[in-house]
Amino acid sequence: MALEHAILVSLGERVGSGYELTRRFDKSIGFFWRATHQQIYRVLKRMDDAGWVTAEHVPQDGKPDKKVYTVSDTGRAELARWLAEPGEPSEMRDDLAVKIRGAAHGDLDALLKEVARHRDRHAERLAVYRGIEARDFPDADALRGPALHQYLVLRGGISAEHGFVSWCTEVLQALERGAR
Repeated sequence: MALEHAILVSLGERVGSGYELTRRFDKSIGFFWRATHQQIYRVLKRMDDAGWVTAEHVPQDGKPDKKVYTVSDTGRAELARWLAEPGEPSEMRDDLAVKIRGAAHGDLDALLKEVARHRDRHAERLAVYRGIEARDFPDADALRGPALHQYLVLRGGISAEHGFVSWCTEVLQALERGAR
């Protein structure tokens, strides 16, 4: 997926400036697709040049005008084309998995600390996702349209983080058992 498509999805949900998009990426879509504010602004310019978005200049008191971006008809057509395009399933690519595989060649105590650190970070992210779920989606059965789609992606994140925490716990227990 190109960053352009993530931006089209975000702008399709709600118009916004580059700054507002950056904040959305930091708080929601960025959990699944990361982008720096420089990347977002650079891609917005490219999308504007391609006609995928339109920018309205909005005057601000004491500040330069801000550009508020909207998905154009051409952008909606591109998003629809991309949504219909078959994609490849994601592949797991994880440094930690390779470190575990190579455990026999290194310091087991250091590896145990690394696995525990990863488990703890994923547990923190899981707690954030569950907090978002409780705050933003208290009645999941009533969800429809974009809110349902956002919720389903969040549930995917919850499942993935839960799985990673469980896997790290399993690895720690097995490595500690094997070290005895």
